[in-house]
Amino acid sequence: MLGEYRIEGRRAADISASVERAVGEGRLAPGELLPPLRELAVELGVNPNTVAAAYRALRDRGVIETAGRRGSRVRPRPASTPREMLRVEAPEGVRDVSSGNPDPALLPSLGEALAAAAARSRTAPVLYGTPAVDSELERMAREAFTADGVPEGPVAVTSGALDGIERVLSAHLRPGDAVAVEDPGWGGLLDLVPALGLRPVPVAVDDDGPLPGESERALRAGARALVVTDRAQNPTGAAISAARARELRAVLSGHPQVLLIEDDHGHGFVDLPLHPLAGATPHWAHIRSVAKAYGPDLRLAVLTGDAVTVDRVLGRQRLGHGWVSHLLQDAVLHLWRAGAVDPRAVAASYGRRRDALLAALRERGIVAHGRSGVNVWLPVPDETGAVARLLQAGWAVAPGARFRLDSPPGVRITVSSLSPDEIGTVADALASATVPVPAGRYD
Repeated sequence: MLGEYRIEGRRAADISASVERAVGEGRLAPGELLPPLRELAVELGVNPNTVAAAYRALRDRGVIETAGRRGSRVRPRPASTPREMLRVEAPEGVRDVSSGNPDPALLPSLGEALAAAAARSRTAPVLYGTPAVDSELERMAREAFTADGVPEGPVAVTSGALDGIERVLSAHLRPGDAVAVEDPGWGGLLDLVPALGLRPVPVAVDDDGPLPGESERALRAGARALVVTDRAQNPTGAAISAARARELRAVLSGHPQVLLIEDDHGHGFVDLPLHPLAGATPHWAHIRSVAKAYGPDLRLAVLTGDAVTVDRVLGRQRLGHGWVSHLLQDAVLHLWRAGAVDPRAVAASYGRRRDALLAALRERGIVAHGRSGVNVWLPVPDETGAVARLLQAGWAVAPGARFRLDSPPGVRITVSSLSPDEIGTVADALASATVPVPAGRYD
């Protein structure tokens, strides 16, 4: 069962440390079955409750997974291993359409904004005791939220969307709690949930967002939180429609204890209207990152939510790094005031490339998905084979394994770097590397 390795320890902390150390050193392989609880207790001469506590701690830290009578195993991929490691390196001469990055040509120049922020810091330096959120940034963010129908609530600033999601989850949930997540969905979130000791529960999606029946199933199964992407869902490009929003709000109304988190990173580069779910439950958060529209290195997101949730986020933030740099806040504020990004023009640019690729694939008998954003999701019967064949054809795509829990195989193509004369070429390569798939949901 464990080969040459012997688990050691008399206390739960020592037993769990022994297992975790062996996993880190490679002496316990991914998928390896651990001894039954009572068997290990006898071997170590300890109470079975001690081993149970050790296994529970290992599960909460994402080192092992348990399946009832089938026992406990080392996770196939430890929670600390980011899904970004599941990538294809593009050798010289191969076009990389796997990154998920925005088109640098559509990002605003940051020089003037950063210079203005630096000038302000000389005359009004930010010192300890300064409010965490710039009052003007808060006002403009609040106005934008209100214009899109997001309910009233205080505003916090976090270091990007994932930081905001982590803080909201940590404010309400505890290790072992279940979180309903989109599948396929954002790899960063699928990494974060088990890293926090939480259990991801997959929810299938289609072009209009999470399926209501699947969402209801996950919440009935005990999920304490639901995380959804409003627009430009990664990797499928799904966007929640008005009809889907009504259905999801009806589902949430039957589960008032559930924490709702909305990721609206599409704000600023997607022209589809927002249909928010915020307010459907007492505890909620709506998060908008500036990464895709203004530049990933700005590392800033604005977050609103119910008063309790935002107060917990701000309180925990004060105990950590305190605040997100006011230099960054001032720079973003300058970009907003200057209208540095035209969302409709940016969305139209991405839309032309995305729609052209989808149309070219349809002409070749291939059904793909990409309602909004910078990505196209292509279901494939053989993910590994498709990625390899595309690489041989000169195209590096993102393996679907980076984004999947239980959903079928697929690959993600980022259109932001594609030129019009490349569309036919990449469509030919995709058609050669795959076979036609039926239209419909991709769960």
